[in-house]
Amino acid sequence: MGSQLLSPNSEAALWARLMQAQKDELSSEAAEFLLAIDFGEGDRSRMQQLAERSQAGTLTAKEQTEFDSYLHVGNLLAVMQSKARLALKRKPHKRPRS
Repeated sequence: MGSQLLSPNSEAALWARLMQAQKDELSSEAAEFLLAIDFGEGDRSRMQQLAERSQAGTLTAKEQTEFDSYLHVGNLLAVMQSKARLALKRKPHKRPRS
């Protein structure tokens, strides 16, 4: 793993701390929106390629930076989605009546 992944002051780490520090609950709509965010197939494929090259120890410096970016964004997304799941668990959303 790249050294950026361990940095407590990377952009993703800062955003994660901002999300965790929020006192207000997320609205159900905001929580559902966050839970719907996911990487597309092209990004998933690229992450897999980079992960394999990382395990083999064959990443270039540019690829390592790219891989670190994917890891940072993935970690941030995980924190945001965790907060969203907690918000929905505490305050079940209202479903429209049919």
